[in-house]
Amino acid sequence: MDFDPPFQETYKAIFQDSISSITDNGHQNPNNLMVEEYELPVIDLSHLFMETSTSRDDQYCNNNNKKNNEEVVVKEIVDAARNWGFFEVVNHGIPEQVLKCIKYEQKKVFHQPFHQKSHKNVLNLSPNSYRWGNPKATSLNQLSWSEAIHISLTDISKMDNIQHNSLRLAIEEFGNKAFSLAKNLAGILAGNLGVSCSYFEENCPPNSSYVRLNRYPPCPYSSNLQMFGLVPHTDSDFLSVVSQDDVGGLQLFKDERWVAVKPNPRALVINIGDLFQALSNGVYKSIRHRVVASSGGSERFSAAYFYCPNIDARIESCSDRQSSLYRDFTFREYKSQIQKDVQDTGDKVGLPRINEA
Repeated sequence: MDFDPPFQETYKAIFQDSISSITDNGHQNPNNLMVEEYELPVIDLSHLFMETSTSRDDQYCNNNNKKNNEEVVVKEIVDAARNWGFFEVVNHGIPEQVLKCIKYEQKKVFHQPFHQKSHKNVLNLSPNSYRWGNPKATSLNQLSWSEAIHISLTDISKMDNIQHNSLRLAIEEFGNKAFSLAKNLAGILAGNLGVSCSYFEENCPPNSSYVRLNRYPPCPYSSNLQMFGLVPHTDSDFLSVVSQDDVGGLQLFKDERWVAVKPNPRALVINIGDLFQALSNGVYKSIRHRVVASSGGSERFSAAYFYCPNIDARIESCSDRQSSLYRDFTFREYKSQIQKDVQDTGDKVGLPRINEA
């Protein structure tokens, strides 16, 4: 299809070397094995947003019930962040129509001819907003069989081309709703650490975050090779909010093995990012995850919101300095370190690099 990026032509040498290696060795890549499928913890957030009755007779009882229900939900959120680093939420406050709209609009933009999408000014956004594969890849382990539009919310107003007006509105609406959800969840998780909610008020304004639209085309090599739709990584934010469809592929590295996440399109996926792991001194886990490319005929779509601080925000562990796992650093410093690692090696190192500086 003319809207697919030219993966096969661009990375022909990598594919040929990998196929030759399998033929010579007489077996597949050892990582290309079936993994057990898990369901993530599903948390109903309706009790956090539940209206309290104004009836004088019922108000006291309802307030007590609301408090008890909220405590249960808070415990579920904290436990999932500690033990999984990933969880799903339902009754989350983002209308179904908003999620349908963002999926519809991203399908439209990704199904444009490749030569149009890859034009540097196609959306009037920052350079490299549209990306695919990995120009630094030297092996399959570094290659993502996917395309994405990565949008800083500070740039959203630049999408002033009337052709993309509906896409801009969909991104704005999704970003605004996801911001409120992420801010509420971050406040709950911070409160459990003894960190004031004002930390996020002061450091995470709405326009400091990002939205990433992802498309994972079917991959003809994935039946024989270990092909990633998105290479193993952690997220470089506080929290991520992800809307995905019913096509599977997401996997987590849990308990020293990869496990597949059963898709649940009625829920949003929430995962802890590197910054929350550092802030919590390792209490909350930023888990390595990946997307495995599919050899079937179905393409996969997801829309992710990354809850980030302003560029000069300082990330400090909630523990005292002597017991802190990480030194203090700014978000600017962390982003620069990641960009340098990717530029030099093709891979993100992340938090393990922090204490080396």
